Amino acid sequence: MARPARQKELEGRHAYVDGIRYVMPVDSWQAAAVIAAFPCNYEAAAALIPDGYVRPFRLWKNALLLVTVIDYRKTDIGSYIEYSIAIACTRGGRPPPRLLPALFQRAYGTGQFVVDLPVSTEVSVKGGRGIWGMPKHQANLDFAEGRAWVSAQYDLDGRMVSRFDVRVPRRFPIPLDMGAANYCQFRGMIMRSFIYFQGKAGVHLMKPGSARFILGDHPRAEKLLSLEHCPDPVFAAYIPDVRGMLDDYFDCWFVTPRERPEHPLGEGLEATYPLGYGQTRLPPPARDAGFDLDKE
Repeated sequence: MARPARQKELEGRHAYVDGIRYVMPVDSWQAAAVIAAFPCNYEAAAALIPDGYVRPFRLWKNALLLVTVIDYRKTDIGSYIEYSIAIACTRGGRPPPRLLPALFQRAYGTGQFVVDLPVSTEVSVKGGRGIWGMPKHQANLDFAEGRAWVSAQYDLDGRMVSRFDVRVPRRFPIPLDMGAANYCQFRGMIMRSFIYFQGKAGVHLMKPGSARFILGDHPRAEKLLSLEHCPDPVFAAYIPDVRGMLDDYFDCWFVTPRERPEHPLGEGLEATYPLGYGQTRLPPPARDAGFDLDKE
């Protein structure tokens, strides 16, 4: 796996942070994932990113909505599902040029700004938000694999926020060994963390109908509706067996709007310190009985 040399040196050491124990590195050794990128309205995407030296990645005239769902089956904190809704982004004070940040990712700080990140267990919220600043919260999630589709649904308060479906590719020929940067807002700061993946992916490239991201009627879906995302993705992928590693190193800097803020800039530590360490999942979401994962 393409991981920093420091993580190799730490292998087998122990960490005990905010009451959570880790055996280094912070990794998962059994997981499955689906991901897709949908063109969306650039101005609406920019409105979802705070003033913190981060801007949307530009694909011609559009931004990119990134949806990634990972079913973590073995980790130091147990099994859980993570459902990431994000905007592809770059780091810098000026708008980035088109396409170049995709080729020179390190130079442009290319990554994703995470807009919403529901997970299925309380301990994942405690660690992900409290340590790395990710906008995690507990929700009703599932990850269902069929012969034709892999599908993940996100419900909250008995209502659907979104459903994400990816067609199962015929082959899985593409080896992945890569890293990515996550940008999040927490405690009035931009928090940047780094994750690494390894596995074999089946990929759909510019293929209409290869994935769909359906929004529900929960209020959390309203800001996503403003993105007016294209129904067909630029790419979609299914990785049935993926290994991941989250770097314990992260960095952060202040959110700095031009006008004096009248309220706190996002949630703070009060959102995490009362949380416990439970690994019990909420009940699964209420699915459409007419959707058959085995049928095209």
